[in-house]
Amino acid sequence: MTAELFGTLPDGTPVHRWVLERDGMVVRVLTYGGIVQSVRTPDRDGRVGDAVVGFDGLAGYLDCPEPYFGALVGRYANRIAGGTFTLDGRTYALARNGGPHSLHGGERGFDKRVWDAQAAPHGVRLSRVSPDGEEGFPGRVEVSATYTLEEGGALRIAYRAVTDAPTVVNLTNHTYWSLGGGGPYELRLAAGAMTPVDGVGIPTGEIRGVAGSRFDFRAARVLGGGYDHNFVLDKGVTGEDEVVGELYDAGSGRVVTVATTEPGVQVYTPDGFDGVALETQHFPDSPNRPEFPGVVLRPGEVFESATVYGFGVRE
Repeated sequence: MTAELFGTLPDGTPVHRWVLERDGMVVRVLTYGGIVQSVRTPDRDGRVGDAVVGFDGLAGYLDCPEPYFGALVGRYANRIAGGTFTLDGRTYALARNGGPHSLHGGERGFDKRVWDAQAAPHGVRLSRVSPDGEEGFPGRVEVSATYTLEEGGALRIAYRAVTDAPTVVNLTNHTYWSLGGGGPYELRLAAGAMTPVDGVGIPTGEIRGVAGSRFDFRAARVLGGGYDHNFVLDKGVTGEDEVVGELYDAGSGRVVTVATTEPGVQVYTPDGFDGVALETQHFPDSPNRPEFPGVVLRPGEVFESATVYGFGVRE
């Protein structure tokens, strides 16, 4: 584990890069946005290459029109309809940065903040205080994300948050997995349902079975384009992370497995570059959907979740 200066923000704030190495795996994490900048893994022929989409310098992340590369997303990942929600009888107006909606925490969400960093066993713990009213969200929230390399080289991201007032929390990582072989990608997900959305990506409230549809990945099959949807994991919310799926690149033989405590995964296939985001999460617009798994965090409670990305190859 080493830390090095990666760059400096326009206001002079330094950004550091932490390099984690274990069992042949090398992962690089930035204090800016909690970004997973690089994950070095071998392909089926033993050639080591990067498995994520990232930039060599800080300017790439600051200037790119496609945000969230590798970032830690919050205070609320995904969309909140109309940029408002009501909690305990009070309505909160959020920053609207996704058309009329709040997206991934607002204009300056967790992905655009510099986090404090502290060494952790086989990893790094990033932390910050999100003040009351940041991007319109209530409550002073102390939040951390600990990135560790487990034995065998799996990347574990463990999130924790506490608050001094009722609020909503939904955290994820927005890495684009690009496995280096040109595809085709095959996806498997233990998800028998998904949440349909309207024309601007807001859930209708329905939980729809995937059988016979383009959303059925219960058995591995080729993943095409045109996905930006939340899949409802069969396991629901769990206290321990459970394996829920894998992404395989037939060209390189690389495999990424996903285990999580969360009840959903947003599958996003962007236009314009090679990559697939698998964002473990609670569901979009849950603050306005009491029928979805709850996202309210109250004083005295602890928000905890974890997601583990495992790496391997297939012949």
